[in-house]
Amino acid sequence: MGNRLMFALGLALGAAQAFGAVYYVAPDGKDSNAGSEKKPFATLNKANEVVKAGDTVWIRGGIYDLHDTVFYERYKMTAGILLTTSGESDDNRIYYLGYPGERPIFDATNLPVAAGEEHSDGTPEGAMYTSPIVVAAKYLHLKGFEVRNTPMIHNSNSGIFIYASKHIFLEQIDSHHNAGPGFFAHDGASGGGGHLFLNCDAHDNYDPTDWQGDGENADGFGVHYQYDGDTTKFIGCRAWWNSDDGYDVLAQEFPVVVENSYAMGNGYIHYGTSKPPNGNGNGFKMGYSRNDMGRHTIRNCVAWNNVASGFYANYTSVGSTWINNTSYKNGDRSFSMASTLYAEDERTRLAEVAPMLGDKAHVLKNNIAFPNKLSQIGTCWEKISSQDIDHYVDCPAGENNTWNLDLDLTEDDFVSLDDPSMTVTGEDLSTIPGMLGPRNDDGSLPDVDFLKLKKGSRAIDKGEDVGFPFEGKAPDLGAFEYGSKVTSIAERPTRSAEMPGSATVFDLQGRHLGTLQTMPKKPGVYFVRYRNLLQKMYIK
Repeated sequence: MGNRLMFALGLALGAAQAFGAVYYVAPDGKDSNAGSEKKPFATLNKANEVVKAGDTVWIRGGIYDLHDTVFYERYKMTAGILLTTSGESDDNRIYYLGYPGERPIFDATNLPVAAGEEHSDGTPEGAMYTSPIVVAAKYLHLKGFEVRNTPMIHNSNSGIFIYASKHIFLEQIDSHHNAGPGFFAHDGASGGGGHLFLNCDAHDNYDPTDWQGDGENADGFGVHYQYDGDTTKFIGCRAWWNSDDGYDVLAQEFPVVVENSYAMGNGYIHYGTSKPPNGNGNGFKMGYSRNDMGRHTIRNCVAWNNVASGFYANYTSVGSTWINNTSYKNGDRSFSMASTLYAEDERTRLAEVAPMLGDKAHVLKNNIAFPNKLSQIGTCWEKISSQDIDHYVDCPAGENNTWNLDLDLTEDDFVSLDDPSMTVTGEDLSTIPGMLGPRNDDGSLPDVDFLKLKKGSRAIDKGEDVGFPFEGKAPDLGAFEYGSKVTSIAERPTRSAEMPGSATVFDLQGRHLGTLQTMPKKPGVYFVRYRNLLQKMYIK
């Protein structure tokens, strides 16, 4: 190990010990141990019993064979790992962190799966769902590990299931080959949500024996059932080859934000070699909402090669905001803004299809559809049975998108349309350099040429200024600004002069260091949170 890496490791471990008690978990540990570095625990369940706010659990590398479950009484489900102990605030979390330079893997192949079907009978034996990791807590930071191979019997089981929780920070977690969603956040309890998924991956998830259908519910990321609380965000995340959708916010009645994230090949299984009969296959499925409160924001995202639509509104009752996204070669539509109307009871559907108008309309700016395959944009199909209406009507088309500007882009407008995800099937894409290949050392997205604009591209300087930095005379269309070195919002260099003193600063392990006015002015790289936006700051 080089001196530089040893120095960085020392800083990380030193920072951890300065913020509370430190525990260790290792595959060869014992829960009867003290949880020290030399005598680690064997399970996170044991760590959950002893931690308090401010404490850190270092998870050593290796494979953790999950072969026992505990019963989670509140949701009537079973879990390999159940995290219920909470931190106190965003500034005083509990940290479950992969040990620097090592890779912990939670393998659920041997996890006993509950055999319950559509409804639980309230017993462990009759539980509907089982997950390797269930989070039912507040103010946790989980970072730097894999979850894989969750089995199923009748119901799809999520790799990580978050229930009635608040402000869970998930970073650099890879959830794959599960018989259900990679990540599922169920925020039906009041006052929850506000989770941050930073640089996480969900791929190759497939639920073949779900009672609702083969491939019906294995999304990459799901956020559902929230009515109030705080906004959940996805930044720098990727979802590919999930049997259902990449991102799904079905019945999410509270805003979600997705930024700088990718969706590819959803609706395919077995490394892209076949399609399940009941998978939907949308990249970003951002609906439905019935109470007009689920207006989501999707910005600087890329969807390509999905079985259905790249960006899909899924018959929501209120439009979302779609800014600077790129949709390429999706099987059905690039953008499908299908919407509808519900009565005040939020159950009675007043229309099969209806355009969103006025303050309910979808906002579409600076997007690339390549090709321009659209639905419910500009011209909408309207069907309201009670009024005997079934015809096409005008509806909002957005501004400064390729379709508004009559730009039928070609290969000549891009640096490259060549990526392994466009040509390789039957192999694990996470190991092949490309858009979905290995991430940078800090977890940020790979910097490749795929779908970036070429010098002279007709999409350069064609956008509208929506309040974010850009190069040239005006923003470009699509997810990648020509001439910019930034590939993720979490990578954007930030000078302290650009932020007010109320911005809070964290180290790279997510620990609060103070505000920009009070933090130690030591050289290094830090996270800055301002108005719920997470960025990096470099101090020289």
